[in-house]
Amino acid sequence: MFHVENYSGSAQKDYELVIKQLQALLEGEDDSIANLANASSLLNQFLSDINWVGFYLAKGNELVLGPFQGLPACVRIPFGKGVCGTAAANKKTERIADVNRFPGHIACDAASNSEIVVPIVKDGQLYGVLDIDSPSKNRFDEIDQENLEKFVDVLTTYL
Repeated sequence: MFHVENYSGSAQKDYELVIKQLQALLEGEDDSIANLANASSLLNQFLSDINWVGFYLAKGNELVLGPFQGLPACVRIPFGKGVCGTAAANKKTERIADVNRFPGHIACDAASNSEIVVPIVKDGQLYGVLDIDSPSKNRFDEIDQENLEKFVDVLTTYL
């Protein structure tokens, strides 16, 4: 499996491949939980220098833990709280270089130092978020953000 390193010249091509793998993996499957589980596993294998990858699903005015790879996590996150809740409330990607400097950060894993959260919007409604944590500061860059947003766009068609 390919692993993306920051500032890798082949990062874009690697992301294009993993997005094609996602499409092949999900083709013909309509169970959302199964698709989210496989998507989190695929990203866990693909990305380097991460310690958690998974999904929180929108339920009422909070996010509830969904399929993930990593240590046990916070189960419920109110909209507007922490990085995930902020991304959910704003329906906008949050790319945080140092989570310890993020006001109201929720530390589910003390080893996490940077984070990217991509909202999943289906038919104009918040479905949930993709959350990825890294033990390294400044792990996620513009290439990661652009391609993880594309990854979520493809995934959304299978939810």
